Amino acid sequence: MERVRVNWQLKALLPVVFVLVAGLLLFTLATVSLRDPERHTVLLLAGTGAVVICGVSIGVLAYFIQRPMVELQEKVGLISEGNLDVAVSFSGRNDEIGALGRKFNYMTKQLRDSRKEIETMHRTQMSRAEHLATLGELATGLAHEIRNPLAGIAGVIEIIGRDLPVTSPAHGMVKDVRLEINQINRILTDLLETARPHPPMMMRSNLNTTVEHAVMLARQQVLSQPIRIELQQAADLPEVEHDSDQIHQLVLNLLLNAVQAIDGAGTVRVEIGSEGDCARVTVSDTGRGIPEQQLSQIFRPFFTTRGNGTGLGLSLARRIVDEHHGRIGVTSVVGQGTSLEVLLPFSGAGLESGEESA
Repeated sequence: MERVRVNWQLKALLPVVFVLVAGLLLFTLATVSLRDPERHTVLLLAGTGAVVICGVSIGVLAYFIQRPMVELQEKVGLISEGNLDVAVSFSGRNDEIGALGRKFNYMTKQLRDSRKEIETMHRTQMSRAEHLATLGELATGLAHEIRNPLAGIAGVIEIIGRDLPVTSPAHGMVKDVRLEINQINRILTDLLETARPHPPMMMRSNLNTTVEHAVMLARQQVLSQPIRIELQQAADLPEVEHDSDQIHQLVLNLLLNAVQAIDGAGTVRVEIGSEGDCARVTVSDTGRGIPEQQLSQIFRPFFTTRGNGTGLGLSLARRIVDEHHGRIGVTSVVGQGTSLEVLLPFSGAGLESGEESA
């Protein structure tokens, strides 16, 4: 049932009218003993006074309350149309209506400041996107131009390595050159993946197996280093809808970053589990840690805390997580280590993507 709406002026005047009518009735009873002409004169004066009081009350309400409310309603209508350059004129009053006006003006100022900040951020992001698109095109062409002669160099080094005697001093240098060529190839691969991403091929499969393959490959990289890589699988984990190649690359990037963050002996721990409707992969290390002021920057392309890093590994990792509708977060303590947590929905959809830092 629809409720009847009563005008606020009527609500304000009803008590005044009630008091005046009651006063007139009492006044009438009090003047019963007077003669009729005198009584009529007194009642006429009393009625006129009541009407004047009602008129003054209406005028006061209209001036001090109705006008500000009408102005406020008009300004709210302008704001709903997108015009934030508005302010009410009654904010200087030293009463509750004035306090309401000051709060309204402060609110509109905050909205204007927020819109300016959003517009600035949007322009910055658009400029950065255009910059990265240009770099992507440049990187793609450059990577192809480098890979072709690099393949020829790798073939020549392989032939030279076979022909050199084992006792030759240059034999060890050939091995170092091979490692450097592999490093360049890895950098070019990351660069191409960043510049020309391809959508994931989503299939339900065992996430334990995907992560285990990445761990095995990372262990081969640290055979000559005093670094231990531990893996804790989740035996009862349901199958996860994911691109096994991309998640393998993601975990491998996280592992290589963790290894490079350790000076000397240390441990990298990979733990697989679940959290709500998501699978969780956590990669923790006992390395140098990341300063708090750099945590928000580590997922940006080309940002690196290492002199020999490319800054593409974590950027590529975040892109892979985003395309899997997942989430990646990082926590770190300088001198104690870093932990990166990846959440992947079991169904491949549903999470708000992004990164978190603490």
